[in-house]
Amino acid sequence: MPASEELKALVAQLPDPDKNGTYVNMDQERTEKIGKLIPDLLKGGRDTVLGLIDMLVEPGKGSDLKPHFALHLLAVHVTGLGDDKARADFAAAAASQMGGDRPKAVQKYLIEELRIAGGKEVAGPLGKALLDPELCDDAAGALAAIRDGAAEQLLAALPNVRGRSRLSVIKKLAVLRCQEAAGVFRQALGDADADIRIAAAWGIARIADASAADALLKAADAHQDWERFNENDACVALAEGLLARGKKAEAVAIYTHLEKTRTGLSERHIREAAARALASAR
Repeated sequence: MPASEELKALVAQLPDPDKNGTYVNMDQERTEKIGKLIPDLLKGGRDTVLGLIDMLVEPGKGSDLKPHFALHLLAVHVTGLGDDKARADFAAAAASQMGGDRPKAVQKYLIEELRIAGGKEVAGPLGKALLDPELCDDAAGALAAIRDGAAEQLLAALPNVRGRSRLSVIKKLAVLRCQEAAGVFRQALGDADADIRIAAAWGIARIADASAADALLKAADAHQDWERFNENDACVALAEGLLARGKKAEAVAIYTHLEKTRTGLSERHIREAAARALASAR
């Protein structure tokens, strides 16, 4: 929706950015001026949100610092109001402008604002963005921040994403401690991509999947250098998680294996950590 002349005039009243082209270092006078403009921006509701988005341009195609800032002001303000309808209305309006022909840089910015103000109502649009390789990492991060409805979207997208996008999705499923992703993590432990294998290892640890303990130990046994370092740590984290859930025997089995097999100088910390845990657990 094209911005009205009234909205353009309102945005023009925002103070100029600082010498670095940002709104980070604002003096009291300019801060107060910004605060007085927020109620006027809010009055326009959805039309204001859509108008501001229409004023955003692709990098190098013009200056849009003020509408960028105005949109961010609204995102932060509606999130802090304690009025869930105002927040959800803002988020839904912003999410409605994702996709289509809008420049990817603009869509990335919208995703940033949804990360601030979004809730379950925008999980669907963010889920669609997961299928775009240029937007997937941003969308996955926003979903993980929102949490509500995120796992469903990430799991649904997984069969249709590849490469870095697949890594982003698996990482965020691990961040969310998604129990429904247990099979995904176990399968990804054998992926051809080392980064995906590491993400899967941490996913197994974060959901404390006892059934994947042997597979995780074997993966760590087989690898070297950075990957082995990460998978060793994931093994320890898995054992800690199992102990916390009362699965003492499964945790002891992991610690025992690590104590016996991590004999090199570079893995001394793993061996000692396992020994300390065993002394406490037995």
